[in-house]
Amino acid sequence: MRLEIPDRKRLTLEMVIPIRWGDMDAMGHVNNTVYFRYFETVRLEWLHKVCGGLDPQGEGALIVNAFCNFIKQLEYPGDVLARHYVANPGRSSFDTFITLERTDVPGVIYASGGATAVWVNFKQQKSRPLPDWLRALVES
Repeated sequence: MRLEIPDRKRLTLEMVIPIRWGDMDAMGHVNNTVYFRYFETVRLEWLHKVCGGLDPQGEGALIVNAFCNFIKQLEYPGDVLARHYVANPGRSSFDTFITLERTDVPGVIYASGGATAVWVNFKQQKSRPLPDWLRALVES
């Protein structure tokens, strides 16, 4: 199955993640919870690149929901190509989208998903408007 990413979503990062033996469950395929770990890995790598890491005393993004569409089973051994996209900036939030495919089967999407991220002041535990630099990055 192929997933077309609409033009309104901007590809921001690609990364290869190895499938580990321990990622599998008793059924011999990657456990469903691990797909969310792959999503987290690429999302945090993107945030680190654009924000320089998280500052618990400052501001940053946290997710308020997450979803995954399981399309095909991933199995060990192999490598996953994760593609991270951003779109839909709001007052204090933006959406992230991720596709997963195997590097040895290019173009075949095994899973797609994402999360809504909200910009917050961590100390106050309150949402804040997206910084102008981040809004420009998500909108571009």
